[in-house]
Amino acid sequence: MFCEIRDRRAPASLVYEDERVLAFMDIRPIRRGQLLIVPRHHVDEFADLPDDLAAAAFMVGQRLARALRSVVSPKRVGMIVHGFGVPHAHLVVVPLEHPWDITAAQFARIEDGRLSFRWEEVPLADRRDLDDVAGRMRAELAGRDDA
Repeated sequence: MFCEIRDRRAPASLVYEDERVLAFMDIRPIRRGQLLIVPRHHVDEFADLPDDLAAAAFMVGQRLARALRSVVSPKRVGMIVHGFGVPHAHLVVVPLEHPWDITAAQFARIEDGRLSFRWEEVPLADRRDLDDVAGRMRAELAGRDDA
């Protein structure tokens, strides 16, 4: 899926791109403004990225996190590498309003006596809103000295 976005064969609300990574809005955000940073080159697991590429992804994450604070004003911004969902390495940048946002606890439930998190239950975001936040993020990045 991320390779299709990279190759412009699938829609995405693009926020940032350079020769090594691209960033776009997450279509199943825990909070409005959540975005993903992915390497252009397909690698399944983040831990398998070359060190310099992993560092580049986090550096882009830092810049986007600062811009995200200006655009959606969350209480905090977190970053997650969990490796599930899409078999392509990605860094998730999450606007946080509550400590449980980092775990998506509001979408957890008990199944067969066990705690379960199902990404499919996180509602799809409206593409117009994703495009709006992405556009505002790009404008914020263009006006920053650290972009």
